[in-house]
Amino acid sequence: MKVKKITIDDLAVMVQKGFTGTDEKMEKGFKDVDARFEKVDAQFKGVNVRLDNLENGVEEVKLKLDNVAYRFELNAIDNRLKKVETKLGIKCD
Repeated sequence: MKVKKITIDDLAVMVQKGFTGTDEKMEKGFKDVDARFEKVDAQFKGVNVRLDNLENGVEEVKLKLDNVAYRFELNAIDNRLKKVETKLGIKCD
């Protein structure tokens, strides 16, 4: 088998081709990653809007519940009323 002599110029061309191919692959990969990040960013924006709406809804519910009597409070009032009715001799169902 005959051995071909490789010059420094030949070696430089081979290395340059390798770098050029790698550079093109990396650039394509970066474009793909950028596109995927844009999709993720859009999804996060949607999630943030939904969370903001949910937080606003919770705040509205809290404001409405400030003036609401809770079950345990109603039960306590009912028990006190029954004691008063019993002492006064009032029968109510």
